[in-house]
Amino acid sequence: MGIEIRQATPEEMAEFGILGGYVYGGAFGDGPDNLIARVTRPEWTLCAFDDGKLATTFSTIPFTMRANGMAMPLAGVSTVGTQPEYRRQGLVRRIHTQALEQMRDAGQPVAALWASQAAIYQRYGYAMSTVLRRYAVDTVDIRFHDGDEGSGRVERIGLDAGYDVIKAIYIEFIAEGICYLHRAKDLWLNNVLDPEDGKDGPIWVAVCRDADGRGTGYVVYTLRADKVDHPARGQELVVRELVWLDQDAYRSLWSFIASHDLVGRVSWGSAPADDPAFEFFQEPRLLHAEDHEGAWYRIVDAPAALAGRGYDVAAEIAIGIENDPLTPWNNGAWRLETATDGAHARATHQTPDIRLGIKALVSLFTGFRSATELANWGLLGGNRDAVIRADAIFRTRHAPHCPDHF
Repeated sequence: MGIEIRQATPEEMAEFGILGGYVYGGAFGDGPDNLIARVTRPEWTLCAFDDGKLATTFSTIPFTMRANGMAMPLAGVSTVGTQPEYRRQGLVRRIHTQALEQMRDAGQPVAALWASQAAIYQRYGYAMSTVLRRYAVDTVDIRFHDGDEGSGRVERIGLDAGYDVIKAIYIEFIAEGICYLHRAKDLWLNNVLDPEDGKDGPIWVAVCRDADGRGTGYVVYTLRADKVDHPARGQELVVRELVWLDQDAYRSLWSFIASHDLVGRVSWGSAPADDPAFEFFQEPRLLHAEDHEGAWYRIVDAPAALAGRGYDVAAEIAIGIENDPLTPWNNGAWRLETATDGAHARATHQTPDIRLGIKALVSLFTGFRSATELANWGLLGGNRDAVIRADAIFRTRHAPHCPDHF
């Protein structure tokens, strides 16, 4: 029978989970009822079978992402893995090629994943498009250079009561963003509110309210004792998420965090790249900030992605896409017409104003790289006027960010 590429059946999902647990070293549990098997639906899978034996797993989770103020379908690629004895045979490439066509047909113009190895996914046209900024700061060093500690009222609330409150704030927070995911409850429970991650202590929620009682921000966190080598402040406060709708809420939440006198280290591992702490803190170097690799994105359907994104200028530009063997339907020239209330993209025979590959396109699309940066690196071609125009067209309102793993 040989290698067969198809969806897994419901009866094969236990085997799917076992292979996923093996490939990822038990990160999702090792048994047949591990997290992968529980949350992955058979219709999301595309696998390689060798005479009925599962050789390679692959799944595509349907998400919706923010695209500079617009909602856009996203294919979340996950659980990609191969039995050791079947590696180096091109199975993932065969599956990925077929999956990209299925994504296009399903109306998912962009794909994203968390890359186990960058070398693999760069070959498939993905580019790192977000970063996770990590802070580690002592509470005594949470001070603002202008002395403004915020005027919001911060109160702790229970998870049951707090879920609807923080969900509403999150929806407003991400509305103008790019790469953030719309969260169903399962995604909340798999990330920010994951009870397994809270096994070292309960998960707490604190909400900031303005003078009118409106929720303007929140912080979700855990407290852990004996994590810091300090005679008086041995606790660690781990920020799971910090969200703010205005800068007063941002300052107020940090001031609330600083009020934990027994905490010697505040850790936050998923701040966005445009987090304003560096502008506000009295000694920003004491944040010990480090940027780490975030999520990787790929353009699946160029005209649909370009037309579905939000823009802040009215402009036109012809974009030439070159050498995309996995999604050949993207190759060619596309005329993009943008306005503040929508955009259109169509094939054109005109000479492109800018030319770039599919990997560079997603960096430009998400705002992770500017046209000028890409041109300086030889990844985008075009005259100076066209590059400046592309900078203006693809500028985003916020830095791209995706704090949610999938």
